[in-house]
Amino acid sequence: MARIEAGIVSYTVSGDYFARVGADFDTEAVDDAILAEVNRRVPEGIVVERSGRVLADEDKAEEARSLDWDAILASIDVDQILADHAR
Repeated sequence: MARIEAGIVSYTVSGDYFARVGADFDTEAVDDAILAEVNRRVPEGIVVERSGRVLADEDKAEEARSLDWDAILASIDVDQILADHAR
C-alpha cells in the first residue's frame, strides 16, 4: 500500500533545552531515541521520518492527521533519554 504525507512533527530537543540541563549529550543519538519512541507510540501504518514528515498508509492518513502529537511527545521521558546519551 502506498504511503502519503500526513503532516510534520517537530520531535527534536531544542538547543535551549540542552543548555538548560547543562550537560554534554550526543544530540543525534538523543533525537534518534526520541524518534524511535514516537514511532513506537503511533498506530501501525503510520511512521515519522527523521525529517519529521509523517507518512501514513492511505487508509491511515486521516488517523495520522488527527493524532494528538503533543500528547505523544509529552509521554516520552526525554530526561531519561538524555541520561542514556550523556557524554
